[in-house]
Amino acid sequence: MKNGVGVAQNVVLFGGTSEIGQAILHKVVKPGVSRLVLVSRDIDAANRVSQDLVGSHPDLDVHHVRYDASDAASMEHVVAEVADAIGDIDIAIIAQGLLNEGQDYYNTPSHLVDVVNVNLTGAMVLLYSLSSRMRSQGYGKIVLLSSVAGERVRKGNPVYGATKAGIDGFALALDHELEGSGASILVVRPGFVTTKMTTGMKKVPFSTDPEHVAQIVEKAISSDKKIVWAPAPLHWMFLILKNLPIAIWRRLPL
Repeated sequence: MKNGVGVAQNVVLFGGTSEIGQAILHKVVKPGVSRLVLVSRDIDAANRVSQDLVGSHPDLDVHHVRYDASDAASMEHVVAEVADAIGDIDIAIIAQGLLNEGQDYYNTPSHLVDVVNVNLTGAMVLLYSLSSRMRSQGYGKIVLLSSVAGERVRKGNPVYGATKAGIDGFALALDHELEGSGASILVVRPGFVTTKMTTGMKKVPFSTDPEHVAQIVEKAISSDKKIVWAPAPLHWMFLILKNLPIAIWRRLPL
């Protein structure tokens, strides 16, 4: 719950080594935040992230929870473990995701299973688990990192785009179900973000970085917005792109 000056007390990051997630933490973890949980596969890497934050906020109480983002069945237990550690969850940031750009799914179709499990199935169960907890609390904000790739799925990586389209639509529908409960979901749609995950990939117009995404998220968390784009002009660009006739869409160099 927020303290007397409106600062959320307990913050959780699912995907504790995500560069975008880390950048968001550096914006939302401020004086007054009491407890932080980093939920990660690699606890050692996440611990290095927490050391940096504690250096700036020495009173911050940091917890680590290990999880496998592809293990959908474990998400209820993971959320329960987080709640056991810190109590109520004020802000939960979901930054788990697999890109697998350039993967030859024709040669190895089974490789798409991990992408679907992390980006869609696991994230869906996690969203419901968090929503159930926050609905019982009567408050809480979930921040879901989606992608503009899901707004209209491109041929270059149809598996990634399809999973993002699925989780994006699911999150918005779930937020509608939560209306009036005190819990809500913010969907964040970044464009191309320069991170380790996108190293070697060609940048596209309106490319951005984790810090810029974090600035947008920080402002949106305290608002009633349901969707934010990073950067904002992508909203208008995709308003056109998603409505292009398919014959024109297929001629674009995407």
